[in-house]
Amino acid sequence: MEIVEEKLEHAHAPASLYDEDARVWKLLRRDREPLKSLKIIEDTFLNFGLSRNEIRVYIYLARSGMRKAREISDALSLHRTETYRILRDLEKRSLISSVLEKPLKFIATPFEEALDTLIKAKKIRIQLLERKKKNLIAIWFSIPQQKVEPQNKEIFQVLEGEEQMIIKANEILERTIEEIYVLAPDLDLLRLFHSGFTDNLEKVSRKNVKVRLLTNHSPKSRFIAEKMKLTDVKYLFSNVEDLPSFIISDQEQLLFSIKNGNGIQDSGMRRKKEKISFLWTNYDAFIKALKTLFLELWNTKIAPSEAELPEET
Repeated sequence: MEIVEEKLEHAHAPASLYDEDARVWKLLRRDREPLKSLKIIEDTFLNFGLSRNEIRVYIYLARSGMRKAREISDALSLHRTETYRILRDLEKRSLISSVLEKPLKFIATPFEEALDTLIKAKKIRIQLLERKKKNLIAIWFSIPQQKVEPQNKEIFQVLEGEEQMIIKANEILERTIEEIYVLAPDLDLLRLFHSGFTDNLEKVSRKNVKVRLLTNHSPKSRFIAEKMKLTDVKYLFSNVEDLPSFIISDQEQLLFSIKNGNGIQDSGMRRKKEKISFLWTNYDAFIKALKTLFLELWNTKIAPSEAELPEET
């Protein structure tokens, strides 16, 4: 009798809202997955110069098939005039096509082809700018300019976004003559690895440039370091994740992380990705302080043998 009552009690017990293993949470997570995927696609398309409404119209057509302008307008709650303007612009970019029926209908270019079209268009724009570069420089120097004596000022520059960080890191590397020191936990090291910076780092190490790399002791960082084939690499046991990533070149330039972009949790328990921010400077005292920190860590911290390496979860 007690067993029956216990079963009845569990049958009528309310689902715990805080139990993420509960079935309701699993259903919610599963329903959110397509939305997350579409958000990734939308964010990528924004980089190609499309507006959010243009992206919404393209995605709607790509997912729902051939549609009339009125159907698109109603489904996305867009003004009819705005819808027609967006359709014309998307057609000009080869992202949709008109179907000659009455009334006129529209169909999306297959996603793979649309992505190829956007990438090719961006490459063409870059090539055109590269061709114009010499001409633009010549025009600039043809304009009468006031003579300014060069001054060696100590300056700061705040950079935001992974792309800007990689561009600046490679600029620093190109100007390095004698030595470059890099302190980067495995997540930041992974970003540098995928950007191609570590390939360039390996190349300069073969040109009599002293390259030293400090990172945390993890399978990920060890894998990357071994791929780079650097001779001067050390792995730290201490909480290197708590240290800022930085790159020091010839004791003249410093690129220093302000935010790592690994993400934080908001009050709704959702994980938000922080923007990556870096500070570039030639400020001598700042560079000396971080170089002292780097050398202190380099000389005193020694990682254990590979057998003691903790497994990555």
